[in-house]
Amino acid sequence: MKKHLLRVALGLTLGWIVSGAPALAADDWPSRVITLTVPFGPGSGTDIQARIIASKVSEILGKLVIIEDRGGAGGSTAVMRVAHADPDGYQMIIGAIDTFAQSQYLFDPPPANTITDFEPVALVTDQPLVLLARKTLPVSNVKEFVAYLNKNQENVRFGSAGIGAAPYLACAMITKAAGAKATHVPYRAAAPALLDMVAGEIDYYCPLAVSAVPFVNNNSVKLLAVLTADRTSLFPDLKTAKEQGLDVTDGYYWNAFFMPKGTPPEIVKKMSEAISKAVDDPNVKARLGELASTVVAPERRTPEYLRQYLSDEIKKWAKIMKENEVPQQSNR
Repeated sequence: MKKHLLRVALGLTLGWIVSGAPALAADDWPSRVITLTVPFGPGSGTDIQARIIASKVSEILGKLVIIEDRGGAGGSTAVMRVAHADPDGYQMIIGAIDTFAQSQYLFDPPPANTITDFEPVALVTDQPLVLLARKTLPVSNVKEFVAYLNKNQENVRFGSAGIGAAPYLACAMITKAAGAKATHVPYRAAAPALLDMVAGEIDYYCPLAVSAVPFVNNNSVKLLAVLTADRTSLFPDLKTAKEQGLDVTDGYYWNAFFMPKGTPPEIVKKMSEAISKAVDDPNVKARLGELASTVVAPERRTPEYLRQYLSDEIKKWAKIMKENEVPQQSNR
């Protein structure tokens, strides 16, 4: 009997220790550096945004948040790595419409299941995409662009940061809406694609509006249209594609933060609150505004909201890609 009681007492003690461990870990968190992975190259719009937010989150949490740029495969390389990282609260990824929603249909099978492999933390911003053309392309508006595309579709080339990246899908939708075909040229990041367009190696590209700013300012590319339903504050006089007769309005881009599945909910909640507080800071909000990034309302920044929003976006983009005949890419 004494041995039996001793085993019971020992089992209860061990059970308390094991069940209490996550809570204690959450209480102590963060106790060291946190890594924020960016699935695109340095200097991309997502990278710049991540650095702005991470700097403020570091101040709020009292621990450094470092940036790890891991581009390649349209962001899939980074997504797969973080999906398999330890769920200890020290690894996070800035996800987006392409890497977390569009990828779920585009790749068969997807590099990771973004619903089951991650803990949603916080949706933060929306941004517009724009249509750019090389400087020497003989067009000045969307109507002329569509005519050129149809006349020269055997030789026309567009770039992107890889199949699965939002610029690829935006350009694919534009090409389909124009009733034409074009050759896709993938790059590892936005910067080399833009530089190749300046050099005349590709004909058009659909990047985040902020990525286009320096190239537009130095007059090295042609800015043809905003690809959202509304105009952007970065280029207030630039008409949307819809205003110019091309039915494309889904060229938007959102960013959100995720942690590996199994990260303790107390840690997820603390990180979500820190991120929300960071983007409410007037200086952070102003700097994000300079990137044409609109900070979403507070009620849209919760883990619960992001979980449902991601599910809805996956369904929406699967339908859009099917309608636009975007081919699935085999991952087998």
